[in-house]
Amino acid sequence: MNRVNGSDTKVLMLILLVVALAVAFWFFRDDVFAPDDGPVEVQPEPVVEEEPPRKGPIHPIASPEMSVSRDGELVPLPPLDDKDSYFLLALIDIFGSGVEPVLVSEALVDKFVATVDNLTRSQVAEKIRPVGRLSGAFVVDAGGDEREYLLSTDNYARYDFLVELADAADLDAVVDMYRRFYPILQESYQQLGYPDGYFNDRVVEVIDHLLATPRPDQPVRLTRPHVLYEFADAEIEAYSSGQKLLIRMGDENAETVKRVLRELRERIAQSS
Repeated sequence: MNRVNGSDTKVLMLILLVVALAVAFWFFRDDVFAPDDGPVEVQPEPVVEEEPPRKGPIHPIASPEMSVSRDGELVPLPPLDDKDSYFLLALIDIFGSGVEPVLVSEALVDKFVATVDNLTRSQVAEKIRPVGRLSGAFVVDAGGDEREYLLSTDNYARYDFLVELADAADLDAVVDMYRRFYPILQESYQQLGYPDGYFNDRVVEVIDHLLATPRPDQPVRLTRPHVLYEFADAEIEAYSSGQKLLIRMGDENAETVKRVLRELRERIAQSS
């Protein structure tokens, strides 16, 4: 018998390997070629259509350069340089001469707009308030211990004058004035840092925020960790400056203010 050399051995091994692969392929052909169930439909990802940004105010309000007074006469807007003096005269015409002493004498329009904008925030800086300090001191009563105080009902009287002015005002006349001065108010609001904002939308938003102020349990408890008093209830202390103002003026005054705000909202807000 002839001996098989090395190259013949390699050829033989290659043939055996090919045969083994062929046999394996034959037995497992069903696993290799799985039956075709037809084309697989790929479901496209749902397209989420983003709502386009709103263009224009939510609560549009008339802002013509010339507005019409209630007696039908055209009333021109005041010059920008005199806007504060004209704004003050219009307020006096509606609320009476008694309103003048409680208002600031400079930047009245800008401070009015800035204060409205800040009523939903933690505080309104004194330098931007259109109303000066109230007469009388902040009044508290002694609480259960030396570290606790109660908001005195005598404190509510400090707000009576302003609340009575608001309650007695002719809201139709207020809205007429508001519409007349709206271009100036809008300009002041944009200069405050809202170039694309609308002041009337902000006014409606602030009114809704104030109307949502809860009525606190009585008596209202206070603490004095430093110089200033704070509400002992941490939830009330976290309220906005406008909401805490309503609490400080007492339930009766707060309800009067809320009623006036509701009636004002009906006149300036776009109904849904």
